[in-house]
Amino acid sequence: MRNQVPMSEAVRAVLGTPAGSTVLESSPRTRVWRVGLRDGGRVIVKQIADGGDAARGADARFARETTALRLAARAPLPGVAPALLAADPPSRVMVLEYVDGLGPAADWLPEYADSLARLHALTGPRDAGALPAWSGPTAGDAESFLAFARALEVPVPPGVPDELASLLDRLDPAPHHALLHGDPCPGNDLRTTTGVRFIDFEQASLGNGLVELAYLRIGFPTCWCAMSVAPAPLAEAEDVYRSTWRTLTGTDVPGDLADACAGWLIRGDALVERAHRESADHLARVPSEDFLWGYVSARERLLHRLGAVAALTADHERLHGLGRLCAGLLARATHRWPGLRPLPAQDTRPWP
Repeated sequence: MRNQVPMSEAVRAVLGTPAGSTVLESSPRTRVWRVGLRDGGRVIVKQIADGGDAARGADARFARETTALRLAARAPLPGVAPALLAADPPSRVMVLEYVDGLGPAADWLPEYADSLARLHALTGPRDAGALPAWSGPTAGDAESFLAFARALEVPVPPGVPDELASLLDRLDPAPHHALLHGDPCPGNDLRTTTGVRFIDFEQASLGNGLVELAYLRIGFPTCWCAMSVAPAPLAEAEDVYRSTWRTLTGTDVPGDLADACAGWLIRGDALVERAHRESADHLARVPSEDFLWGYVSARERLLHRLGAVAALTADHERLHGLGRLCAGLLARATHRWPGLRPLPAQDTRPWP
């Protein structure tokens, strides 16, 4: 039964009698099929499963994804997401346009950045409340980061606690209404002949687009396949993002990229996969143990993030103390754990 396409009335209205189906690889929280139609076309059928959540949690993820897809449908051609062809809330099933990805390309970042900006620019203040607000770092995250510094015996500059408190205020998503994907990782972006389309919007929210542009510098913090981006392609991709945003909105991208990167740095939950988040202080584990997520360890992820934030904040007006602390932590961690590897380069990204 698990492998059978769920055929509610709403789904059958689109599929008719399927010509065949193939179960696709997915997370424990979803079931996905590629379904052939009698006219020779194909669609994707996706069902949000409980996946350890209470039913209400699964219902919320279904509502979140379908809402985000409807908002994403505002994009003029070429689109930024598959079209939502049908949705059946009782069974948490959606029927999606089939998008045929082209596969690997060495120069994938400019198209990725362009589509990310186009996605973010689709919503504005009138959409407040359509999706949950982005959930940023908390005071607990800030304190955990300071405790991590103390555990590594790195002195905390006197002004850093106040800098982190102000950082949390600046990261408040309330003034921002960009359509955030929630997990814009390799594998959730499909390269097509007309640009990149994003899939899997279960964690979509509204907030500041810089928190997702920061993925390029901070190493894709919600992704199992963490990676680094070399300076030249990084600068090009950020320029593409800002140019696309400016063209679409007539304004510069709001906020500070250094703030967004620092926010990801202090979040212990950005060291583990989604199933383990909000279960422990994961940053507190790092001094005594290293742990893998995908093929990259927590210490390796953290080392990359420390370097990125140290570089961005060395002369930063509001985060210079944090910059000094990050430089000290980077030196101490490199000395203490000399075998840590740099993150893989973006041109070796895995492809589904």
